[in-house]
Amino acid sequence: MMGIQIGAKPDSGFDDPIGMLMDCHRRIERFLHILCVVADRAQGRALADDETEAVKSALQYFREGGKRHNADEEESLFPRLRAESASAQEPELATLENDHRSADHLHGQVEDLYSAWIATGRLSPDEEARLRSAAGQLKRLYDEHIRVEEKTVFPYAVQTLDAGAIAAIA
Repeated sequence: MMGIQIGAKPDSGFDDPIGMLMDCHRRIERFLHILCVVADRAQGRALADDETEAVKSALQYFREGGKRHNADEEESLFPRLRAESASAQEPELATLENDHRSADHLHGQVEDLYSAWIATGRLSPDEEARLRSAAGQLKRLYDEHIRVEEKTVFPYAVQTLDAGAIAAIA
């Protein structure tokens, strides 16, 4: 569960599915930040209770919310863009779908390593390095992925798709 932030912009609703996808990007960024920071700060020791809980929440988010986000894009938004634009966005969409596969692989590595760390209280220096590397690769992948979606694909969707298609995405 994500806490409520006083004064924060409320999340978008079903009347704004593109806004919902962008809100999800902010959650992805926050949870990825947790995975990267903990891997950097907790080297050579057991995770503190608050770190463990934060990592578990982040891992659960990517297992559940991240999968739903990818499905929303691949099963709803991307097919509508392909049908509407006769592949004008095809190179970007293909790259974004490949990013999802790459991220799945990296998430598996991060999940396995963090699970081992939580279960045993320690990782070897090699495992710590692999975790930091995988988390860093995820961050770089998501930085570019989100940039392309928010600067190119989402604006194109808003401009190209009619209100009925946008509503169907929700």
